[in-house]
Amino acid sequence: MTESASLTEAVPQPPSRWLTEVRLFLTAVMFYTRLPCPGWVGYSDDQLNRSTRYFPAIGWLVGLVVATVIGLAQLVLPLTVAVILGLAAGLLLTGAFHEDGLADVCDGFGGGLSVERRLALMKDSRVGVFAVLGLIVLFSLKITALTALIGGSFWAGLAGLVMAQVVSRWSVVTIIFSGTYARADLTSKIRPIGRRISRSGLVVASLWLLPFVALAWWHPWWLTAVGLAFLVRLGLAGWFNRRLGGYTGDCLGAAQQIIETVIILVCLGWAGAGW
Repeated sequence: MTESASLTEAVPQPPSRWLTEVRLFLTAVMFYTRLPCPGWVGYSDDQLNRSTRYFPAIGWLVGLVVATVIGLAQLVLPLTVAVILGLAAGLLLTGAFHEDGLADVCDGFGGGLSVERRLALMKDSRVGVFAVLGLIVLFSLKITALTALIGGSFWAGLAGLVMAQVVSRWSVVTIIFSGTYARADLTSKIRPIGRRISRSGLVVASLWLLPFVALAWWHPWWLTAVGLAFLVRLGLAGWFNRRLGGYTGDCLGAAQQIIETVIILVCLGWAGAGW
């Protein structure tokens, strides 16, 4: 064997495109759920930013878990109890990551009169009255709406639940794509988040919505829900900019929760109108 051949063999080869995408997907799983991931996934800021393209895929994962728990539990328990158990499963799976963001935004925006004070309140680990009331309203809406939606049309209701998880996370990706991160320091009490996504990453993230396109042939609520979700996303992004000068990780969590709930309510509205 020649010396040049030995040197060529000694140079580590870059990972394949397929392996890179698997690593990015598992990075998203590692940071946005409590599921364990193998050590070879590794971590870097760039890797976390690139994994944002799989945030809607996490919505599929969470949505299917919640829908499965509800579907199984309602076989032996009242539907309302099944819905609560399904939502509890989602909380365990994500570690209440996004709900924590909503609580912090409620406290920061409800009690802060300046940008600095809002950011300080959002970083405070203590929970205030605005956070408690925000979570009570949110979960009251979710439990009531999902119970009525699934009770009225079981499979369509579960499909709406999953869609809400996926589209809400896609909406968050668009905020990351077009917005500016408001907090300059890295001392936030929340876990690291992806704060940047490329155009190609946004395209990949959007591909996770394609399975719902087929639903538009049977039910118009898909297009209505996505349209209203995007309007809410625009309103939230503008609100974050006015109040903070951009978004934070807490803002993204709050946006996901609010848009998810809006989509569920839209689906319920269409169900009440007879689909």
